Amino acid sequence: MALLVVAALVVGGVLFLGRDDGGTGGTGSTQAGPTAELPDVGEPAPVLAALSAEAPAPDPGAVAAALAPLLAAPALAQGVRAEVVDVAAGETLFALDADEPVTPASTAKLLTSVAALTALDPDDTLETTVVAGATPDEVVLVGGGDPTLSTTSPSLTYPGAATVADLAAQVQAALPPGTTVGRVVVDTTLFEGPLTAEGWGPEDAPSSYAAPVTAAAVDGARVTPGQNARSGAPGTDAGRALAAALGVPGATVELGDAPDGATTLGSVSSAPVARLVEQALSQSDNLLAESLARHVALARGLPATFDGAAEAVTGALADAGVDTSEVDLRDGSGLSRLDLVTPAVLADVLTGAADGSLAGTSAVVSGLAVAGYDGTLADRGDADPATAPGAVRGKTGTLLGVHALAGTVVTADGRLLAYALVANGTTGGGGPEEAALDAVAAALAGCGCR
Repeated sequence: MALLVVAALVVGGVLFLGRDDGGTGGTGSTQAGPTAELPDVGEPAPVLAALSAEAPAPDPGAVAAALAPLLAAPALAQGVRAEVVDVAAGETLFALDADEPVTPASTAKLLTSVAALTALDPDDTLETTVVAGATPDEVVLVGGGDPTLSTTSPSLTYPGAATVADLAAQVQAALPPGTTVGRVVVDTTLFEGPLTAEGWGPEDAPSSYAAPVTAAAVDGARVTPGQNARSGAPGTDAGRALAAALGVPGATVELGDAPDGATTLGSVSSAPVARLVEQALSQSDNLLAESLARHVALARGLPATFDGAAEAVTGALADAGVDTSEVDLRDGSGLSRLDLVTPAVLADVLTGAADGSLAGTSAVVSGLAVAGYDGTLADRGDADPATAPGAVRGKTGTLLGVHALAGTVVTADGRLLAYALVANGTTGGGGPEEAALDAVAAALAGCGCR
């Protein structure tokens, strides 16, 4: 895969200015210290692969010849399904059982992302509020389904996230002078139903990659900001974070309902939905993807449950013109082993996001991890100088026995392709499967295929 190369410029000198006011507080004089000549760095080189308006279309036969041996790699256990589409022409260049439903793992987040960007306004934000409680010393944190709310400023994981500190400052300013908060209630009723989905394993939540899905959480339900381990009680964690920010870490914290008509004491907003989609895709953030799916359900008048979210995502895709006849979802993140999607659908939504036919979904493309540079592909790439930097972007997917990679790739001739690769029934433990899928994407990047 392509390795995104970022150049750093090192300047070998510093300009020092000395000040001498004679110790009298007067203006004195300013003297220049040692100086250094700056190097001529020239024009910056492009970081990402560019598209050519004259790029020739690959030949389907040449694409098949390049990919067939790689897709037959033993690591893929003869269980791989694939599709490659020429984005500009909208034509399928290669398909291997692409209409057969497979377990997609986290590539299912592509579907949730398209649904979120079409059912919601990409500029919308998710609100978290605090209202007055039933007694003067009680406040209620009302979860708005924004798991990016941060206990640090800025967030260590989610650029643009709202902060608990900001929320607490508003609350303190709104409370009557002299009020000491003794109780924080956390209202998580925006989301309903089970906290984990059908098809999740008992080890999935909490884990290093997922948590129970609730409407109130901080730091993506992480136990420690910026670390991987997730909490089993995101709601009360959020309440304790607010209590600490209010200066009352010993306050009672419990789940409950906000009083009807309660006065709002403070409110903060997440980054826009488009940015949340990018973050969910690049980092393969399961809780964020599930929260977005619940908001799609709410926007479509369905219950904010796993079932409601799955129905809403599928419905939003269908309304956008995606063929969902072979789509069967149980969650919004792809963590469920019962999810079924075809590679053809994955390639379809990627093509629509890339060519603009799925209006408003460009954040799907910008949210794809860049091979060798960031997100879940940061350590997957090569240093082949013949491969254009940034040519391969993708959404990864990994479950036990399931490995997937779907995204976009720029060929050696500058042609943009969408690809979807999903292997079920693998047994290699991860490394061999990822290397095999990476080899396919790298072959597309390095091939003119004419």
